Amino acid sequence: MTVPDTMRAALLTGHGGPEMLEVRDDVPVPAPGAGEVLVAVAACGVNNTDVNTRVGWYARSVTGGTGEGEGAEDGSWGGGIDFPRIQGADPVGRIVDAGTGIDRSRIGERVMIDPWLRHPSGDRAEAEYLGSERDGGFAQYVTVPAANAHAVESTLADVELASFPCSYSTAEHMLHRARVAAGQTVLVTGASGGVGGALVQLAKRRGARVLALTSAAKRDAVAALGADATLDRGDTDVAGAVRSASDGGIDVLADVVGGDGFPALFETIRPGGHYTTAGAVAGPIVDLDLRTLYLNDLTMHGATVVPAEVFANLVRYIEDDEIRPVVAGTFPLERITDAQAAFLRKDHVGAFVIEP
Repeated sequence: MTVPDTMRAALLTGHGGPEMLEVRDDVPVPAPGAGEVLVAVAACGVNNTDVNTRVGWYARSVTGGTGEGEGAEDGSWGGGIDFPRIQGADPVGRIVDAGTGIDRSRIGERVMIDPWLRHPSGDRAEAEYLGSERDGGFAQYVTVPAANAHAVESTLADVELASFPCSYSTAEHMLHRARVAAGQTVLVTGASGGVGGALVQLAKRRGARVLALTSAAKRDAVAALGADATLDRGDTDVAGAVRSASDGGIDVLADVVGGDGFPALFETIRPGGHYTTAGAVAGPIVDLDLRTLYLNDLTMHGATVVPAEVFANLVRYIEDDEIRPVVAGTFPLERITDAQAAFLRKDHVGAFVIEP
């Protein structure tokens, strides 16, 4: 396959509003280095990380929910980012070139990209993320370490596959850390979003009983993902509804929302249970009564750097048709700001995907 010298890509030029995204056609196509492959991107999912990095949400000075930020220099998840940067953590496509040390028979493989660039030492503090510390998939081509390009055999369309990598690997990591097992009751907040919907499907795959918290308008769509019960987040007594639906309490709170609703939901976890989180859509600053934590022997898990085996398992689940994609809509690269605006409105169920 002939690879051009330049490509179309969306460049993030700094922290701030959507005006910081610039789509250009003259961006040099990256060359794969030693141990790397070049992937022609067919589709790339849109995630909270894209928006949060753009606005600088990860800065400690920011206390509001997703989409709120102040453009601080430490506004990326890793504490800093070089501009311009091509974002996009979820590219799916085909390998079209390989660097030294890589078997060229891999050229032509259809691949999903694991976005976590793990340090050889295993030190989480040294991990990097595709689209943050390294250019990602909001472009026609992207280079990644060959180990991060997972061959996938599936009848799903590229757009469908691109809805999986970030959201579903994050969700599987949350459940993995909390050791979710068959017979347990799991409460999922933000159940209509990318990670939330993935949590519903993946917790059901593990044999758990799943309670899903979402808006009244989305309850039917979330139930279709496999939730055993859907609860209205607008209920005047959400914690009471959770206790009623769970016979007194839950084993695991899988939370991507945080915010003002955290304290009451945290109190619904049974003694010996787990809290696991990978996001704070409603805000990262919460009230926590430490007596609840230690008197009930609870365990809290943060989930960010996904272990390599978790992503490999995810690919297997997809190939075995154990989980299904939920695509809310697609956008061409030229409309990336429209895609992010739609994402922030939170009117959708599932994932938005960019087709470069």
